[in-house]
Amino acid sequence: MSGHSKWANIKRKKAKVDAIKGTVFSRLTKEIMSAAKRGGPNPETNFRLRIAIARAKEHNLPQANIERAIRRATGQEEGVHYEELVYEGYGPGGAAVYLQILTDNRNRTAGEIRHLFSRHGGALGESGCVAWMFEPVGRLTVDPAGHSEEELLEAAVAAEATDFGQEDGEFWLLTSPDGIESAREALEARGLVVKEAQLTRIPKTTVEVSGKDAERLAELLELLEDHDDVEAVYTNAELPDGEE
Repeated sequence: MSGHSKWANIKRKKAKVDAIKGTVFSRLTKEIMSAAKRGGPNPETNFRLRIAIARAKEHNLPQANIERAIRRATGQEEGVHYEELVYEGYGPGGAAVYLQILTDNRNRTAGEIRHLFSRHGGALGESGCVAWMFEPVGRLTVDPAGHSEEELLEAAVAAEATDFGQEDGEFWLLTSPDGIESAREALEARGLVVKEAQLTRIPKTTVEVSGKDAERLAELLELLEDHDDVEAVYTNAELPDGEE
């Protein structure tokens, strides 16, 4: 029985890993389709598509999937058509929540997201109600191995970083959204390995959320991140350790 139990556990773990991988691949594919639909199929002239393809390759999305997504987005191949949306609202404790959405059915997605907010003590708001609280930036993470603090500082200056620091064994930099590609080139020219480059948003100010509100907010954010149509979740909440 122990052997059977061990195999059952292995299968469950593999299924969970496969499910996570499938979700990541699905989101990366939709991101590529959205970028190609908006700016065209040529990554040389479509900055958003270049970033989307780079992220897809970082997560080992097969090249065939990337090419198929671009063909579908540009009408060269039949497929589902996705719409890019933004949802804004407030969670428990007054925390602002900003969502980037890619969906093939806006009515279904709106109903599901609204239900998640209301069930966890939050509410969707009108367009623009919290967008002003978040600044769009480029964020790059770098492997600092083999480089001194002085070398990392010089690299940040060369990349024209607006902010930088170290966290969990990685060196990170922030740039303007349109400076992310030149920053990558500057870092790689200095022999640094860029592990990830992405367009993201950071809160201009934060709000502390604690107690029961923190628990409910953490659960809401986790459910939003797990939703198939949610591409990115941003909040200005400062949660206690263990709640984030």
